[in-house]
Amino acid sequence: MRALILSAMLLAMAAAPVATAKEPGWKPLFDGKSLKGWTPKIRGYPLGENFANTFSVKDGTLRVSYAGYDGKFGERFGHLFYTKPFKAYRLRVEYRFTDPSPPDTPAWAIRNNGVMIFAQDPKTMALGDSFPVSVEAQIIGPGSAAAKTNGNVCTPGTNIVMDGKLITQHCTNSKFTATPNGEWVTFEVEVLPSGQVTHIVNGERVLTYSGVQLDPTGNMADSKPLIAAAGGKLELTGGYIAIQSEGAPIEFRKIDIQELK
Repeated sequence: MRALILSAMLLAMAAAPVATAKEPGWKPLFDGKSLKGWTPKIRGYPLGENFANTFSVKDGTLRVSYAGYDGKFGERFGHLFYTKPFKAYRLRVEYRFTDPSPPDTPAWAIRNNGVMIFAQDPKTMALGDSFPVSVEAQIIGPGSAAAKTNGNVCTPGTNIVMDGKLITQHCTNSKFTATPNGEWVTFEVEVLPSGQVTHIVNGERVLTYSGVQLDPTGNMADSKPLIAAAGGKLELTGGYIAIQSEGAPIEFRKIDIQELK
């Protein structure tokens, strides 16, 4: 009997989720029912216009879908911004890639999504901007031409520091093999008060960097107006969080945050 009780306890522990928004300090950014607190910005459309219902909620998941795009992606890169900026935090999402991409999706954007952090205020984006000035904690699935690893980092309009060196190339890959498509994956981003950022995939720390700063060259996103508005200051100590829509259908069943002091 004791063995049966112990076995049942172990099974219950194994089945329990690693963490939920009910843990101390954690709160959901996605309520599982609506896009409350989130604002879309899709290339070629004004802030707040959710073209073709790109972002929607169904069966408790936040979905990125191109079902209403008439079969063509048309480089309508989009982002769904949370309403307020954050500085130091742990962000946890649970996602899975779903349907195939539209046929004209760029090869690098297939099975490629991301969580944008340190992002500019979406009100400052131009109508035709493809990406916000930000850091992309990159989500990759097998089949992407961008990389075969998950938890990479890309830097539209920004630079980062790794191992004491300023990194100006657009993307830096982790060594974590991309998880099979269709499986639920837990992806976390930890932004410490010190400015150190860590990407964590299914509990494994896969990439660390710091020194997030605006890129004076404006590579991939126009950072120059932001630098001018900051009086020439490059350092970023926080920013908005956004979910991408760049051609890969995907769904999220959790988006939780724990703010740090």
